[in-house]
Amino acid sequence: MAGPAPAVPDNYKSPIASAGKQWAAGLVLALSNLMVVLDLTIANVSVPHIAGNLGISLDQGTWIITSYAVAEAVCVPLTGWLAMRFGVTKVFVTAIVGFGLFSLFCGLAPTLGLLVAARIGQGLFGAPLMPMSQTLMMLIFPPERRGKVMALWAMTTLIGPALGPIVGGWISDNWSWHWIFLINVPIAAAVAFAGMIMLRPVQTPTRKVPIDRVGLGLLVFWIGCLQIVLDTGREHDWFADTQIVLFALAAGIGFIVFVIWELTEEHPVVDLRVFRHIGFSSAVFTMTIAYGAFFAGNVVTPQWLQSTLGYSAQDSGIVTASSAVAAIFVAGFAGKYSTRVDPRLMLTGGLLWMAMSMWLRAEWTTGQGMWAYAFPLFLQGFGMPFFFIPLTNLTLSTVDRAETASAAGLQAFMRTIAVAVSTSLVLTEWGNYQRIVHNEIANSLNPDAAMAALEGIGIPAEGARAYINGLVDREAITVAMNHTTVISVIAVLIATGVVWLAPKPVNRQSMGEGGGGH
Repeated sequence: MAGPAPAVPDNYKSPIASAGKQWAAGLVLALSNLMVVLDLTIANVSVPHIAGNLGISLDQGTWIITSYAVAEAVCVPLTGWLAMRFGVTKVFVTAIVGFGLFSLFCGLAPTLGLLVAARIGQGLFGAPLMPMSQTLMMLIFPPERRGKVMALWAMTTLIGPALGPIVGGWISDNWSWHWIFLINVPIAAAVAFAGMIMLRPVQTPTRKVPIDRVGLGLLVFWIGCLQIVLDTGREHDWFADTQIVLFALAAGIGFIVFVIWELTEEHPVVDLRVFRHIGFSSAVFTMTIAYGAFFAGNVVTPQWLQSTLGYSAQDSGIVTASSAVAAIFVAGFAGKYSTRVDPRLMLTGGLLWMAMSMWLRAEWTTGQGMWAYAFPLFLQGFGMPFFFIPLTNLTLSTVDRAETASAAGLQAFMRTIAVAVSTSLVLTEWGNYQRIVHNEIANSLNPDAAMAALEGIGIPAEGARAYINGLVDREAITVAMNHTTVISVIAVLIATGVVWLAPKPVNRQSMGEGGGGH
């Protein structure tokens, strides 16, 4: 499975001798990573625009998010095999070209079906870019410069989520939603051209390596069935529909067979054996639960601000991005102390801080101002680096050195699955609870006085009834959103407990190549 970086010896000499050329190549790689990270969040605030333009529901519009995430999850495990078979530079350049081409198809898509298909293509080609960009940076820079350049790379992963909602909102409001995808085309072309010129000396040796075709087929099968369940379940009342039940059973059986096959295969496409390390397992499940809860809020918040409160896509993007902006300020501090403090303590502090700020969001009302909505998200951002950074260190330091690549790839795989699953679950619960609250409010109302007052100022009876129903809808949607936020808080608290299932971390990387963990 793909990982972010190979084991590069301390006496390694870069094939690019000039420091200036090294930094130029590093900037190109950082730009590619920024583009991919930004593309995961840029569509969140644009879903209402896309839904309105294509004549689809908001629920259907979220397929644009989940299809990209699931396609990325399928392709991430193949990155390591592709790099060994074709070399890191060729894989990187090919992935950039494919990502740009499918971005063009996304921007030109006239229907939801074609847009989702193009987003799947984006996810397939975008998946290798993050691990390959990090790998190439390790190969380009000598040991004394790697710390600075990896800090630059890490900043793109924090800046991307901040820029995505703002850029996506501004483009959707002032140009057209098509341009949130078309803007990638010239950037991808420039990065591909620069990569072909600058990265040629870094091309790694290639060799024919076996690929686990059966495991790959099973992976595509069960994830594909799962995506169908997640994307269409809401429209078919979930397990009340026979088709959804059949796809769910297929996903479950496919997953079980996949696990059995991968645990017995000599060259698995997903190395599940790393789960034998308790520290790794607890860290990955902590990440999956907490990241799913975090991303769920990023999906619901902009939709609520736009569809219920009438915010522009740009303003809702500013509110949503405030958490990532705050995270940038403390990322350096978190990175500095992440190797000096027990990562479980740092993770616990970060997660509890995030849970506290999420709880403030659970008290939102429709009558508050923009800053009241942005402030809890801004507070949440201060806890994010204390969640992401030590979690990565904990994940990779608790496995054998030879398993680092598999561990990093599996971490990326679980993160993308968390995005798809949490998006579907939170929108389902939001919609279901909204109907419950709407009925409760409607049953407790005495609308006669309000109807009489509205008719007294000249509003017809039908108009007055529609106005009152709109108010009830508005409050029901808000209460339901607060309800989903409470569930997210509970999920984060559960994640906080899961990380303490692991013993005190021991850095297995210093125990030798094998680490004695077999």
